Amino acid sequence: MVISVKNLKRTFSIRDTVEAFEALKGISFSIQRGEIFGLLGPNGAGKSTTIKILSTMLLPTSGEVEISGFDIYKDEQKIRERINFIFGGERSLYFRLSAEDNLFYFADLYKISRKKQLELVPELLELVGLGNVGKRRVETFSKGMKQRLQIARALLNDPEIIFLDEPSIGLDPVGALELRNIIKELAKKGKTILLTTHYMAEAEELCDRIAIINHGEIVTCGTLPEIASLISDEERTKILQDKVKEQREIDVTLEDIYLHLVR
Repeated sequence: MVISVKNLKRTFSIRDTVEAFEALKGISFSIQRGEIFGLLGPNGAGKSTTIKILSTMLLPTSGEVEISGFDIYKDEQKIRERINFIFGGERSLYFRLSAEDNLFYFADLYKISRKKQLELVPELLELVGLGNVGKRRVETFSKGMKQRLQIARALLNDPEIIFLDEPSIGLDPVGALELRNIIKELAKKGKTILLTTHYMAEAEELCDRIAIINHGEIVTCGTLPEIASLISDEERTKILQDKVKEQREIDVTLEDIYLHLVR
């Protein structure tokens, strides 16, 4: 396995009080190399806290975390060399620079030689479908184009693991489809991907396995059929009956299962 999380806890102090907020209450899961792993949950469930810990931006209160065989507490630099992350929205880009110049700038931060940059930057722009607009300023890009450029940025250091924190937020259907196709291609190339999303159809289409987190605890973890088995025949019948009444599509989806588990 490339990521191993055991009994991970994170507590935050609440300002001006002696109370503490438990964001993570001892979660455990593992992710295999080359897997697309979905982490789903309501706002405030602990998804972003988990991503921040795994990407070495935040230390846990307690628990064990290994990434590519390295310990989160003492090997953070070695871990950082092997990971990268993409947040939803339009962060991590300089809008007044061109797409090319953005990638050249971040490549300098990764201490990639200029000779290699001149090969790598055009390759990455082509990979994400921006090869013909590399010299355009990012401020002229659509949200979908900006998000594709963020993916190119995240691939500069050729990471083993990519953390995608709600990457399709705010994208139109075409942009979201393009993003999903790129994620699938990255997985085919052997990248390990941890994805958080509020779009159940997106998780259903992309993820090999899914963990559902609620109030800082893992509710369930497994493949879609394994998670679907948590719904009893009686509960499944009720969901279908409700859909018939509301004249909705007659099928039990991941969204139905998710809502049943986190309510």
